[in-house]
Amino acid sequence: MKAFSAKRLLACGLTIALLLASSFLVSCAPNPWEEVRATIADESAKHYGFSLGFAGDICFADDEAPMIHLAQLDSTDISDGIDQRFLDIMNDMDLMWINNEFCFSDRGEALEGKMFFFRSPTEHVRYLHDMGIDIVGLANNHVYDFGEDAFQDTLTTLEEAGIPYVGAGRNLDEAMSPVYLETDGFVIGYVAASNAEIDIFTPEATETSGGILWCYDNTRFLEAIREASEHADYVIALPHWGDEHTTELQARQIEGAHAYIDAGADAVIGAHPHILQGMEYYNGKPILYSLGNFWFDDYDIDTLVAEIRFVGDRDENGFASLDDADVQVILHVGTQTGAFTYFADTPEWRDSIYRHIESISSNIWIDDDGVLHEA
Repeated sequence: MKAFSAKRLLACGLTIALLLASSFLVSCAPNPWEEVRATIADESAKHYGFSLGFAGDICFADDEAPMIHLAQLDSTDISDGIDQRFLDIMNDMDLMWINNEFCFSDRGEALEGKMFFFRSPTEHVRYLHDMGIDIVGLANNHVYDFGEDAFQDTLTTLEEAGIPYVGAGRNLDEAMSPVYLETDGFVIGYVAASNAEIDIFTPEATETSGGILWCYDNTRFLEAIREASEHADYVIALPHWGDEHTTELQARQIEGAHAYIDAGADAVIGAHPHILQGMEYYNGKPILYSLGNFWFDDYDIDTLVAEIRFVGDRDENGFASLDDADVQVILHVGTQTGAFTYFADTPEWRDSIYRHIESISSNIWIDDDGVLHEA
């Protein structure tokens, strides 16, 4: 899956090491395995390689299609709802993000006047681990569906499960704060905000109350992006935005995405419309306007797991910059239908999704391996 992953480097180093070891033994070196270990360590230190994964909307509410589907099968196995091949890809990512489009709680009342509301029992948080999730987005229009207590339960449930969240908090400082995760010696910064609601039910956090970070006005979100760019090697901006069930982009999506990159984001990855929207490159940086649903309902909707893969070399002192990395955006595509998310396992199936994405995008093309290119 990951070029030059630590495991593969170790395997290559071990092969070289075994050859070296045999020559050392013939020459009766006093302790050849010391040099073998040094060779392995030196070879591993020369390269780096890691992948960041992203998927769209999920819902673990017991009264919604995905969990009803599992209940009908009398199953608690996530692979009965999501193709194991997708699960393998997600678990193989060094860092995997997903949009947590519901609240985790066993209490609370649905907000009065809201049309759709989603609440999952707290015990279902285990499914995030099964999916290989390392961080979730909470800057969305459903995390506050059952009020403040359920919102607070969501934060606590994720914290107790050891899963970081971004875009929400018990106060504005927490909701604005970038989340920094480390992989292969690099710091990845995540920032998230929402402007998804016409009638706003989901509150923005304040200095003394919990909520999400808004980006109806981008001022605070841009501030968070700039902060992240000062402390991270790579910054992901994660807006929750756009009109539902349409591939037509809002002007504020395009303007916002460009502003986020100008402020220091290295990639922009959106959610909320429940379907895939177009993609583009701006100043050499990728923008994926909407990842759509991943496992959210029972509609027939194409979906994907987006991977940003980095491969590069370190200098003689072990230092490296992602500015010099070979960076690829790879689309692992499939279709959600009947509350099951299928991995596209034929060239024809994959190609039909690639061509659809190209048709709704501006300056990109996708090769047969799912790699996104700037046109």
